[in-house]
Amino acid sequence: MSVTNTYAVSGMTCAHCVQAVSGELGQLPGVHEVSVDLPTGTVTVTSDGPLPIDEVRTAVDEAGYELASADA
Repeated sequence: MSVTNTYAVSGMTCAHCVQAVSGELGQLPGVHEVSVDLPTGTVTVTSDGPLPIDEVRTAVDEAGYELASADA
């Protein structure tokens, strides 16, 4: 069973931002797909199960951005 969550990420402005965030989130265990909507600043993640919010926040931080909210 796949779980899909949407997160608001602040600070993304370009294709490099999209690649950085997608790359970090894509490395989390169980993640199958990461889709970034740059104009709205939302990131949709499909995974095997719910992802711990602390892990998502850390991945976004590692990419150089800030997790604004979950389920945006």
